[in-house]
Amino acid sequence: MTTTDPVRGTRIPARVKIMAWMLGLMVLVLTTVVLVVWQLLASGMDDRVARAIEQEAGEFGNFAGVAKDPSTGQPISDPHQLLEAHLRAQYPDAFEVHLGITETGDRLRALRQGEPPYDIGADDALLRRIVASPTPYGEADTPAGPFRWGKVHALPREGTGDGAGGWFVTGYFLTGLGAQDRQTIDLMVLVSAVGLVVAAVVAWLVAGEILAPLRMVRSAAAQIGEEDLRRRIPVHGRDDIAALAEQFNAMLDRLEQAFRAQREFIDDASHELRTPITIVRGHLEVMGDDPVERAEVVRLCTDELDRMSRIVEDLLLLAKAQRPDFLRPEPVSLAELTSDIDAKVRALGPRRWVLEALGEGTVRLDPQRVTQAVVQLAQNAVQHTSAGDEIRLGSALGDGAVSLWISDDGHGIVPADLERIFERFARGSSRPADRGGAGLGLAIVKAIAEGHRGTVKVLSSPGKGTTVGIELPTGPSAVEGGVG
Repeated sequence: MTTTDPVRGTRIPARVKIMAWMLGLMVLVLTTVVLVVWQLLASGMDDRVARAIEQEAGEFGNFAGVAKDPSTGQPISDPHQLLEAHLRAQYPDAFEVHLGITETGDRLRALRQGEPPYDIGADDALLRRIVASPTPYGEADTPAGPFRWGKVHALPREGTGDGAGGWFVTGYFLTGLGAQDRQTIDLMVLVSAVGLVVAAVVAWLVAGEILAPLRMVRSAAAQIGEEDLRRRIPVHGRDDIAALAEQFNAMLDRLEQAFRAQREFIDDASHELRTPITIVRGHLEVMGDDPVERAEVVRLCTDELDRMSRIVEDLLLLAKAQRPDFLRPEPVSLAELTSDIDAKVRALGPRRWVLEALGEGTVRLDPQRVTQAVVQLAQNAVQHTSAGDEIRLGSALGDGAVSLWISDDGHGIVPADLERIFERFARGSSRPADRGGAGLGLAIVKAIAEGHRGTVKVLSSPGKGTTVGIELPTGPSAVEGGVG
């Protein structure tokens, strides 16, 4: 009992997967960007506040060092007036406040510049903590959130009395600044969300455009059957999808060729084998008891069976010509190959065989198939000549090709037959009626030549003989040679 492995994978369409991967990547990138920006804003806020406080404290220190009223140019000796004059020229940012603090009796008097979310000048306890702090910088809790401050002690000018000093205090409400940063982050999140929606639409359209050729391939594959292999995929561009379409079309070409070869084999076999089968059956049905008659019937049936065997072998050879292992090329000496063929064809019939040319050099080809093709050409020449007629064999190597040919002085071929003599079961009109054969010989020669990426060439005129040869391209392994 066999078990079938379950089909793995999901039913999610490729278009959805592409869009999901693109959106997932964008979500990851945008999330990382938002988090990094948030972290930078958070850490940058501390630096900005510290630098701003230091800058404001430095500006007041410089102003106090001059101690002149900007509007009148008169010296200022009173800390309260100094603080008031400095505050008039300040324009605090949002969530920033400047304070001028002076002590009047047991109370602290505060001059304020800015519109903070919490009035620190009215919080005497908070002011005293700030004034009493031994450090020039600090942070205090307020109902509006943490308040980070810096202070500069303003003393009376020397020789102007012993009045109490004052303090310039500047600071920021961190919660308000953080809210601004959060608004920036919220805006980034909103823009990212809108971007994701737009990206989803674009990804859907782009994925559809990318997968359109694949859908076409899928549709074509679904419509292709053994009876219709002519459909092809249009190829546009030079990208991977175009390469896939080209490979798919090439596969269809191979399939169509294979199915055509199969149909041709079946059609040819059924057509050519029907006659010998009919002859054998007819003789067997009327065969009597006479020994002489039975022997004659057996002889006739054996001849027909032999002919059937030759037809089947030729058809199988033509079918095998479509396979990649049809040829087994190897380096071959053209002179030795030609000499071997010459020795073999002389046994085909009592003709005057002449070796008229002998190519010299080494070529890469299948010696058995080439020998089979040339011997077949010689056999055809024997069938179209009479005893004692001259048949010439030759070979040559040059101009990037190797040629082997057979020439005779027989009946020749009429022009109308030159286009069809290499078709299966084709017989020339000048062929003698008593010659046997199924008409597959030249088709086999053509298949062998084309298997070597070569061609078959014919030169013939009625009554002047025929020259038929194969011309095969030579590869880099061929050495220089010539005609002997």
